[in-house]
Amino acid sequence: MGSDKDLEKNGIVKPDAEIQSKIIKRAKDGEIPCAVAFDAANQLGITPAEVGQYADRAKLRLVKCQLGLFGYQPEKKIVKPADTVAPDMETAIKSELVNDRLPCKSAWMLAEKFDVRKMAVSGACETLEIKIKPCQLGAF
Repeated sequence: MGSDKDLEKNGIVKPDAEIQSKIIKRAKDGEIPCAVAFDAANQLGITPAEVGQYADRAKLRLVKCQLGLFGYQPEKKIVKPADTVAPDMETAIKSELVNDRLPCKSAWMLAEKFDVRKMAVSGACETLEIKIKPCQLGAF
């Protein structure tokens, strides 16, 4: 590892024992659900990506993605393709693509814009064969 400045420049946060402890306390059975991780980020005043890094350091498994993409049992993902995708939703999704993928953050923004559940956006992406990446927590 490099200096603290090198770590920060590469998007890696310097460990903080108090924050780490608070995140570990939010976990159950070595897992931390996506919604809990986002709540922790909000409560602790850090980014979701930082929570993801702390979770990695603590060997916590991120589960129950709010887009339905990972962390469910027995199948890993629970999102299903949408029966249809409204033309305005398709246009909006395609306008947010970065390297032919929809960033997770954009999927959340579109869910809010269209007043639909986050999984409705990921279901539309499944139908359109568009991958959602990167995850705001760094899971994918």
